[in-house]
Amino acid sequence: MVRSVSLKRANLFLRQNRRWPHSPYKTRWHQTFNQQQAIEILKKSLLLPPPTPPQQNSNQPHLLSSLLHSFSIYNCDPTPQAYLFVIKTLAKTSQFNQIHSVLDHIEKKENLGIPESVFVDIIKIYADADRIQEAVCLFYRIIKFRCVPSVYSLNTLLSVVCRNRECIKMVPKILLQSQLMKIRIEESSIRVLIGCLCRMNRVGFAIEILNFMINDIDGFVVDAKTCSLLLSSVCEPKNDLPGVEVLGFLQELKRLGFCPGMADYTNVIRYLVKMEKGLDALSVLDQMKSNGIKPDVVCYTMVLSRVIAEEDYAKAEKLFDELLVLGLVPDVYTYNVYINGLCKQNKVEAGIKMVAYMEELRCNPNAITYNTILQALRKVGEVSRSRELVKEMRLKGIAPNLQTYNIMIGGLVSAGEIVEACSLLKEVLDNHSRPPSFMFDETLRELCYKGKVSEVLELLKEMVDKNVSPGARVWEALLLSSGSKLDITDTSLIDLVDPVSFQNDIFYRYLTEL
Repeated sequence: MVRSVSLKRANLFLRQNRRWPHSPYKTRWHQTFNQQQAIEILKKSLLLPPPTPPQQNSNQPHLLSSLLHSFSIYNCDPTPQAYLFVIKTLAKTSQFNQIHSVLDHIEKKENLGIPESVFVDIIKIYADADRIQEAVCLFYRIIKFRCVPSVYSLNTLLSVVCRNRECIKMVPKILLQSQLMKIRIEESSIRVLIGCLCRMNRVGFAIEILNFMINDIDGFVVDAKTCSLLLSSVCEPKNDLPGVEVLGFLQELKRLGFCPGMADYTNVIRYLVKMEKGLDALSVLDQMKSNGIKPDVVCYTMVLSRVIAEEDYAKAEKLFDELLVLGLVPDVYTYNVYINGLCKQNKVEAGIKMVAYMEELRCNPNAITYNTILQALRKVGEVSRSRELVKEMRLKGIAPNLQTYNIMIGGLVSAGEIVEACSLLKEVLDNHSRPPSFMFDETLRELCYKGKVSEVLELLKEMVDKNVSPGARVWEALLLSSGSKLDITDTSLIDLVDPVSFQNDIFYRYLTEL
């Protein structure tokens, strides 16, 4: 019954108007299909060579002409996404001068409204090509494209402009222009500005903007992400606030409702340790525990290193015991710091025992661990014990580094073991491409004082092969030990001395005159 009524109505409409109620060729799906087919033709045209100049419209780029032609075939208008496709293609081929022609065509010869998202994409395209000024100009023209701009495009432009230190000067003008464009500046825009300023280490300006928002905008709430970014930027040593009080700033953020997390406390502790404020770092560690945040082993290690540097060994022992009670597992960095504290107290044997405990807990010591103990053994003159420790290192597959060699060579020279020191120096030359010259100076001078000039010259020749230049004091000791009887026929030894550094040195002038 319903069907017969609808047929009667359709027949009545057909008799009165002589046409169907809805044309089967004007439906939405048909229009979408035509647009898709036009896009496919446009993509295929990209694979063909561009037409010769007489055939191409001189006022339009090749891609724009292809776009208009492909859509005219299906008797439909180009879509905003089709224009965006053309602009992206031109950007990929670095034809930015033709993008202006496409935009002018959209502005003056098209009546369709362009979505704001299209302009956001174009702004990002300009930013990727480092064409910030063109992105700003496009933002100012958005209204001419029959588009109502919002904070969405403004935030995109601000994030783009603030990437460059030079372009950041445009921000005040952009904000004023956005007001003329009737764009309401929201909290998200301020967050974008604060984030960009922090990344540029202009923390002072970021804090001023935050204070302005808090004091002048009712109901403004500072989000946790912005507070964390500000706090981490304040803790950076290269910011523009060298005299800022980090703990005071942290308290101000807390009064705004900010609840610091593990990463925030870690940044504060790292900053305080770098500033050599061990007691403040220890107080922050206590704040973490009182706020229900369990410090990790990194926090304990940083505070432990500062406490040991300040020679407060009682607190160091308490901290180390505390992290064990909390169930934290010390890593190799923690053990290295603790062993350094033991060695500074001349408890070398306790440090060696701690290495054994590390291995029992499957925490393998590294070269820094052994270097710390070797340095302590050198101070007390335990050369034989140092040899045993280096042998133990090698057996465990830990290769001595330059610091290891330097400690051992210094200890051997102090003990009068010059021959063994020379053999280690030759090992250094064999295992390292260009070791620092100061490692050789003390041994060479000691050889000179003992009158072993031939050994000195032999070692110097090996240093020449590795482009290692001895210091001026070595030449001084060599000349004083040999008097004026030194016969140097190999000019490579002269070349070792940097003439710029030693042109005023009496020994360099004497050496070149021999």
